[in-house]
Amino acid sequence: MVKYSYITIAALTLAVSACTPKVKVESPQAVQQTLSKAIPTDSNVVIGKLSNGLTYYIRKNTEPKNRAELYLVNKIGSIVEDDDQLGLAHFTEHMAFNGTRDFPKNELINYLQKAGVRFGADLNAYTGFDQTVYQLPLPTDSANLFKKGFDILSNWAGFVTFDDFEIDQERGVIIEEDRQRGKNAQERMTKQILPVLLANSRYAERLPIGKVDILKSFKYEAIKRFYKDWYRPDLQAVIAVGDFDIAEVEQLIKENFSELKNPENARNREAYGLPGNKEPLVKIVTDPEYPYNVASVTYKHQEVVEKTEADLLLKMETGLINEMLSNRLNEILQKGNAPFVFAQSSYGAFQGGLANADAFSSFVVAKDGTGLKNATEAVLAENIRMKKFGFTETELTRAKTNLLTAIEKQYKEKDKTQSSVYVDAYTENFLKGQAIPSIDFVFSFYKANMDQITLNNVNKLAAGMVTDENMIAIIQAPDKEKANLPTDAEFLSWIKNAGTNVTAYVDEVIDQPLMANKPAAGQIISEKKVVEIGVTELNLSNGIKVVLKPTDFKNDQILFTASKNGGSSLASDADFRSAEMADGLVDASGIANFDPVQLGKLLTGKSLSVTPFISNYKEGIKGSSSPKDIETTFQLIYLYFTQPRKDVNIFNTQIEETKAVLANRSSNPTSVYQDTISAVLNNYHKRANVVTEGELKNISLDKALDFYKQLFSNAADFTFTFVGNFDEAEMKELLKTYIASLPAKPAEKSNYKDLGFYPAKGKLVKKVYKGLEDKASVLLVYHGDYEYSREANMQLNALKSVLDFKILERLREKESGVYSPRVSLSYDDIPKSTYSISVSFSCAPANVDKLIAAAEDEIATLKKNGATADDLVKFKATQNRQYELALRENGYWLQYLQKAYTDNGKPLDVLSYLDNLKTVNNESTKQSANKYLNPNNQKQFILLPEKK
Repeated sequence: MVKYSYITIAALTLAVSACTPKVKVESPQAVQQTLSKAIPTDSNVVIGKLSNGLTYYIRKNTEPKNRAELYLVNKIGSIVEDDDQLGLAHFTEHMAFNGTRDFPKNELINYLQKAGVRFGADLNAYTGFDQTVYQLPLPTDSANLFKKGFDILSNWAGFVTFDDFEIDQERGVIIEEDRQRGKNAQERMTKQILPVLLANSRYAERLPIGKVDILKSFKYEAIKRFYKDWYRPDLQAVIAVGDFDIAEVEQLIKENFSELKNPENARNREAYGLPGNKEPLVKIVTDPEYPYNVASVTYKHQEVVEKTEADLLLKMETGLINEMLSNRLNEILQKGNAPFVFAQSSYGAFQGGLANADAFSSFVVAKDGTGLKNATEAVLAENIRMKKFGFTETELTRAKTNLLTAIEKQYKEKDKTQSSVYVDAYTENFLKGQAIPSIDFVFSFYKANMDQITLNNVNKLAAGMVTDENMIAIIQAPDKEKANLPTDAEFLSWIKNAGTNVTAYVDEVIDQPLMANKPAAGQIISEKKVVEIGVTELNLSNGIKVVLKPTDFKNDQILFTASKNGGSSLASDADFRSAEMADGLVDASGIANFDPVQLGKLLTGKSLSVTPFISNYKEGIKGSSSPKDIETTFQLIYLYFTQPRKDVNIFNTQIEETKAVLANRSSNPTSVYQDTISAVLNNYHKRANVVTEGELKNISLDKALDFYKQLFSNAADFTFTFVGNFDEAEMKELLKTYIASLPAKPAEKSNYKDLGFYPAKGKLVKKVYKGLEDKASVLLVYHGDYEYSREANMQLNALKSVLDFKILERLREKESGVYSPRVSLSYDDIPKSTYSISVSFSCAPANVDKLIAAAEDEIATLKKNGATADDLVKFKATQNRQYELALRENGYWLQYLQKAYTDNGKPLDVLSYLDNLKTVNNESTKQSANKYLNPNNQKQFILLPEKK
C-alpha cells in the first residue's frame, strides 16, 4: 500500500507545507524557563539493539487480550530510490507478500488467513517517502502461530526471494493500484502543484507509487539491488506490543533477527530536506472534473521533534492555539452568512513530518469562484487578528480546560490503551527520535505546567506563526471558474491585504446552567435481569424500554443509542426534502436557548457527544459520555427531545453549503456513476436521488423543525441502550429523572412506511461514460428477497467471505488486472427482508469484459463446487477471532443489543454464535451460492471514459 502518494485536499486540510526553512518558531515560555531536561522514556517499554544494529521495542499490554501487534519498520522509502528504481520501494513491499525464504509464492497470506488474520484489514504494509512499515497482528493464545510471527518478520526483513515470474505478475497489480488511487482530477492537479509545494526537491521526484513506464519495464536486478542496499538491520526496527511474556519475545527477536547482516560498503542513508523561499511560491491550477474552489496559504517552519520538556510544553501551547483559532472559524460559520463553506487554520506537521518540516496552514473552500477572494481574505483575516491582537484570557481558559480533559481521558484509560497506540509511538521514536514518555509522566506534566502557560506567551508564539518568508499559496478550482480566478499577483494581493482593518476579538462569555430546573421524574415500572449476557431490562412509566449493560472494557466510556420505527418515511412526498434535513439542522443549531457557539462554550471540559438522527425508517439519538459527565449527557438527551432550537442562520448556511457541493457535482465522474447506481438500485424513486438545486428552493426550515418535533414529541416506543462503565443504581436515578419524564403517548404505536427502495427484478447492464482518464469502475450486484434469520445471515456472511477469497485470488493474483477488488454484503429486515451481494473493482477499460467474465467464472465454480476446505478454515478462523474481540467492545454490544431489542431479535443468540458458525460447510456454501448469486437478478454498472 502506498502512503502519501498524492497530496490531496484532505492532506492540505491537515497541514499544507514542507521545508527546511530559515525561520523557526520557538516558545517564549520554553526559552524563558529553559526546560532542557529530556523527556523520560516509559519504563514499561524494553528497548534494545542487536549486534547487527537492529533495534527492538517490546511492551506487554493486555488490550486486546490474547493479541499482539508485531511490526517491522524500515527507515527507508521512496526517497532513497535510484533513477531506475522509481516506485520500487513500494514494489518491494508488495513482493514481501509474494514469496520469501520460508513462505514461497502466496503461502504467507494463505497461512495467516487460516489462522484468522485478515489480509488488508489486519495483515498489511505501507510505503512512504521515508519509511516502509509492515504490520502483523496475531493471537498469542496459539504459541506456534505467535512464534511463527517473528519468523515472518525476519523473512520480510532479509529473505524476500523476488521470483522473476512473481515480479512480472505483480507489475499489473501495482499499475492498477496507481489507476485506482489516481487517474483523476486530483492527481492531474497534484502533478502541477508538487513542484511548488515541495519546492523542486527530491521529494517531488520520488512519489512512492513511482512511474508507470519504470514499473512496466524495470529489470529484475533493479529491485533486487534496492532490497540488498536498503533492507538491512541497521535501518530496521522490530516492534512487539501485546499480551505476552517480554523475556520470551526478546529471545524470539534475537533468535530470528541475529542472522541478518548489513551489506559490505553499505550505502549512506542521506537525510533530504526542502529549501526555504524568501519570495512567495504561487500556483493556480484548474481541471474540468475538479468539484471545489479551494485556496490554501502555508507558512513553513522547521519541525519540532518532542525530545525535551521544552518541546512538550511547546506542543501544549500549539495545541491551545489550534483549538482557539479553530473555534473562531467555526463561530463564523455558526453565526451564518460566512463567506466560505469550510475553513481551517492550524499549526502542525506536513504529511507526517515530511522532510523535517512543520507548517502553519490555512485552507478554505469557497462557494464558487466569484467568492474565492472573500473566502480567502476572511480566513486569513483571522490569522492577522491572531497575530495583531492574540487571544483572550477566557478563550485560553476554555482551551486549557479542554486540553486537560483530553489528556485526563487518556490517563484514565491507561490500562485499557490499545496496543496499536503504543506501536505508533515507538515507530515515531525509531524514525524521528520522538520521545515516548509514559502517560503518567505526560498527565503529571500537563497538570503541573498548564497554569504556567500565560496568555502573553501564547500570543507571542501565535504571532510568530504567520511569517514574511517561506510562504506557499495555492488555488485549485474547476475549469469553468477560470474567468473568476486571480492572477498570481492578484492572489498575493489578497493575502497581503487580508485583515487590514481587523479589530480585537470579543469573547462573549456565557454563565448559565444547561438546565435551570430538573423535570418531574417518572418511574421504573418493571425490571428484568438477563444474567447470561449481563443485561438489565427496564420499562419506564412513559412506555420507554431501556437496556443496560455495564462493562469494564473501557474506564472512561459510556455509549448509548435510542431509536424507534418511523424515520423520514413518514414525511409526505411534498415535504420529504425538508424532513431529510431535520436531524442535521437540529444537531447544528444548538439546543434550547443556547446557540451552537454558546453551547460549545457551555460544554467546555465535558467529554460527551449527543446527536439526533433520522434515517429512512428510524429516528433516534446516539452518543457517548465519560462517567463524570453522564448527567449532562442525560440533560442534552432530554433537551433534544423537548427543546430543539430553530436557527435561521444555520439553515441558510447549510443550504449554501449544499449548493456549493451540487454546483460541480455533474463534472465529477465518480459522483455521476454513484448517482446512476443509486437510481437503479432504488428503482428510480425520487426520494432516493440526490437533492437538486431546484428542490433546495422549496426546503422550509419550519417544515423541517415541525417534522423533527413530530417524530420526537412522543417518546413512547423508544428503546434506549446504554453500554459502558457506569453504576447501575446511578443510571436508574438518571433514567427516572430525564428519560421517564419525556412526554409520551403510549397508546400511539410508531411504525414506518415502506418507500419501495428496491431494484426491479431482472438483469441489467448500465454503462456510464464519464471521465478523461484511462480508468474503468465495475460493480456487479446480486439482489433479492429472502427470509431474514440468524441462520440465513450466517450463510450469507460465509458466502461473502468465500467469494472475497476467490475474487482476490483470481482478479488480482492470477489475472493481475486489479489492485483491491471488494465483495460487499448487506441484508436487513426493515422494511422487508432483502439482501444484496456485490463485487466491485477498478481496472483498465480494455480489461473490463475479461475481468467481469473472470469474476462470473469464479461465481459459477463456487455454485458448482462450493467452498474448498481451505476457504472454510479461513472463514471460520476469522469469525472466531473477530467474535473474541467483539465480545470485549462496547460498540459491538451497543449495536447488537439495540438491534435485538428493537427488531424482535433474541438477545441470547449472541451466546450461540459459534454453534451457528458450525453450520457452514461445503454443501451450505454451494446452496447459498446457487440461491443468492442469481444471474437473472443481477445489475452491472460500468464507468468508462467519455467517448472521443
